[in-house]
Amino acid sequence: MATSGSKDFELDVADYVEEAFERCGLELRTGYDLKSAQRSLNLMLAEWANRGLNQWTIKEKTVPMVQSTGKYNIDSSDPTATIDVLDVFIRETSQGTTTDIPLSRMSRAEYANLATKSTTGKPNQYLIDKQLTPTITVWPVPDKSSTYTVYMNVLTRMDDADVGVNTMEVPFRFYPCLAAGLAYYLALKRAPEKVQLLKQLYEEEFLRALSQDEPRSSFRIAPDTRSYDIA
Repeated sequence: MATSGSKDFELDVADYVEEAFERCGLELRTGYDLKSAQRSLNLMLAEWANRGLNQWTIKEKTVPMVQSTGKYNIDSSDPTATIDVLDVFIRETSQGTTTDIPLSRMSRAEYANLATKSTTGKPNQYLIDKQLTPTITVWPVPDKSSTYTVYMNVLTRMDDADVGVNTMEVPFRFYPCLAAGLAYYLALKRAPEKVQLLKQLYEEEFLRALSQDEPRSSFRIAPDTRSYDIA
């Protein structure tokens, strides 16, 4: 037997909705059923964002620094798409040499406790203000223009499920998790007797999907022997 040779299996929104209804023991009958399911699907995507699941939507954003200006929009092209900033470094170009310097993150309280927020110099810390339009504030305030550029790895929201023919912005390995999650969300409204079963299946699929995006970088552990006396 020959295999298909294809790897293009993909579900659209309507397919996910139909699968979820079947898992609930129901049939998709009306336009309102589809609208209700799409609403649940979009709410679930917001839940995934809160859990930090969608690592495939991490994008690198850059912001050129302006002298004496410490606060910047994180993404001017799509201001409300930012969920969180994972890490930040500043790139300095001087006399043809480029140097990348990591910045440490401050809490709102730490920034508030800075005695002189207008101090100028090479930025080494940053604050993320998660408003409807998130911003980044660097400190010290840049003392030069066109020399520093901030680079950010930004976790961004997934595209919405607007219409039934849309496909979802998820990789292949997350299809089971999305289908299981939507079935659970629909059961909350349409099949309460299956909520516990579908919730368990959803959480299992979620953990399997999440484990695939965990960092796998090597690390070393060494004991600290400085407090031991050597006889």
